[in-house]
Amino acid sequence: MSGQEGRLETMRPNPVFTADAYEEELAVLREHADRVVFRVWGGDWCSDCRQQLPDFGAALAAADVPDERVVHYPVEKAEDGSKVGPGVEEYGIELIPTVVVETDDGEELARFVEEADRPIAVFLAEALADE
Repeated sequence: MSGQEGRLETMRPNPVFTADAYEEELAVLREHADRVVFRVWGGDWCSDCRQQLPDFGAALAAADVPDERVVHYPVEKAEDGSKVGPGVEEYGIELIPTVVVETDDGEELARFVEEADRPIAVFLAEALADE
């Protein structure tokens, strides 16, 4: 994957993810799979990432999103608690996980931030369904 600094282990798909429970959301993700890029900021050290990203990784796999359409941005925490890593400043990343969905020309279509009240795939599918 070009431009990718590394892979997030937390994006490894959850083997017990129940795709049947998310048929509508997966259909939306599948519809957009070849037209958008999923930019994922997270840290394998982060408890929220370890909780949320495996299901998102499984949802992307179940929706047949090509690997080259998912870019990982491993983030570290600075001594002051701020996040540091590739794209953090450019995209204004403060909380992780954060997932930004963009068109190929860089137009942001949706952004999931750690504190959202729904699973990542559900949140993004709802946002993309409006596109």
